[in-house]
Amino acid sequence: MLLVADVHGSNRALARLARSGEPLLVLGDLLDLFDYRTGKGLMAELVGRELVLEFVRLREHGEGAAARAVWRSFEEEHAEEMGAGFDRMVQAGYAEVAEALAGAEAYVTFGNADQPDLLRRSLPPGVRFVDGEVVEIEGLRVGFAGGGLTYPGRVGEDELAAKLDGLGPVDVLCTHVPPAVSPLGRDVISGRAKQSPAVLEYLLAHRPRWHYFGDVHQPQAVSWRVGKTLCRNVGHFRATGRAVRHG
Repeated sequence: MLLVADVHGSNRALARLARSGEPLLVLGDLLDLFDYRTGKGLMAELVGRELVLEFVRLREHGEGAAARAVWRSFEEEHAEEMGAGFDRMVQAGYAEVAEALAGAEAYVTFGNADQPDLLRRSLPPGVRFVDGEVVEIEGLRVGFAGGGLTYPGRVGEDELAAKLDGLGPVDVLCTHVPPAVSPLGRDVISGRAKQSPAVLEYLLAHRPRWHYFGDVHQPQAVSWRVGKTLCRNVGHFRATGRAVRHG
């Protein structure tokens, strides 16, 4: 099986993988909301690249409250046009994902850059949306728990812990977020930490052999062992265009 995460609009490369004939697991962040490096993406088309870059600059300097204030101010002035425009862009983005995955044996969960309900409805026949459930793939029990730590696809720690607990023991755990292990969860470029204590607790309690995830684009470490579990970041697909083959 092949695994990717953080597709962020790289749908031509995704389509090439989908034609490989192998099961394809997509671990969230299908939409390209905005690129921290360039400011480009759906939000730049909607509100302008300058505003996106200012938002990113403030966040990267640890001024999260100021970043949110700048965004809210613009949103309040342009609420109606932003809402309608964003919905159209999201639907168009997921239509491209559906075209890329058509005909594949694929399993898709969501990340922080996704709208899970719309993603679920947009997937083509035969492609399965998976979240909080276990699927047998190539003879392995594969558990999926989607969601990220920020909006629009945010899932709180309590909700994520409940989804993980509902999986029970699995051979392979697939999430969007990494466990609370600093080298896996810290981005060396942005300096931001993205990590989940709930995921770490699950690994320590159930000890799956493998854990695959994404979310952190430039991690300090790509892989790490937590007890008997080999943890592996399978992103940043938009930048690499490459999948990770299980095993």
